[in-house]
Amino acid sequence: CETCSEEEAKYRCPRCMKYSCSLLCVKKHKLALSCNGVRDKTAFVSINEFTDLNLLSDYRFLEDVGRTADAAARHPTVHSPATKKLLYCLRNKARRCNIDLRTLPVGFTKRRENSTTFNFMEKKFYWHLKLIFPHCHAEYTLKGVPDDKTLADILKPYIDPVESDPVVCQRLKIYTGSPRSDVQILMKIENRKQNSIRYNELDASRSLLDNLKGKVIIEYPTLFVVLKTLKNDMVILGQDASEPAENSDSEGSSLSSMEEGEIRDS
Repeated sequence: CETCSEEEAKYRCPRCMKYSCSLLCVKKHKLALSCNGVRDKTAFVSINEFTDLNLLSDYRFLEDVGRTADAAARHPTVHSPATKKLLYCLRNKARRCNIDLRTLPVGFTKRRENSTTFNFMEKKFYWHLKLIFPHCHAEYTLKGVPDDKTLADILKPYIDPVESDPVVCQRLKIYTGSPRSDVQILMKIENRKQNSIRYNELDASRSLLDNLKGKVIIEYPTLFVVLKTLKNDMVILGQDASEPAENSDSEGSSLSSMEEGEIRDS
């Protein structure tokens, strides 16, 4: 058992392939690794390991995709005037703030999750926001985040040693124990080729709105919180010697690959 290292393993997780001996250890490993235990139907399988079972799995996956896409196209809210008006309003307000906000059709995971609204009285966005802490395999979803709130204030309940929740603090202890100067906030640049993924580094002292200006947002912002002292595979735009430090939002067409991933998720 890879959890307790005491008993003989009886089970193997379909998702991460970890061995466990009991239900208790299964639950512990899911909690520790944020693993949902569901097999990844889109995981890469080399041609040498490809079997009839993999072929059958792919066939069933494509059938599920077809059913999901058909159900989304038939959804009554797709053609609802109120829904179209709301989305048009959000995109228009974002455009006036120099934000290229793009929405997905009904049925996509991010479209269902998104709770972003615009308050006409206050004239500001309340964003649906996702925070990902890769070094701890942790992910948190925030709703109703005002666009004038600084990123530093947004992160305080998570990585501040004093103001963070004790449970969250324990889970993110790598972050809470590190100086604030080591913390980097990154956001993936959309519309790039799949083999050329880059990230923008955001300024924690500035507001969420200021950081989103001039960028492409698919439904809602997803922020990656990383530590400079720990190795990660995220390449920040301009720090790769093979390319110039310029905005590449218009390059490529990775939106289609992102949408394909969303279809798989849904």
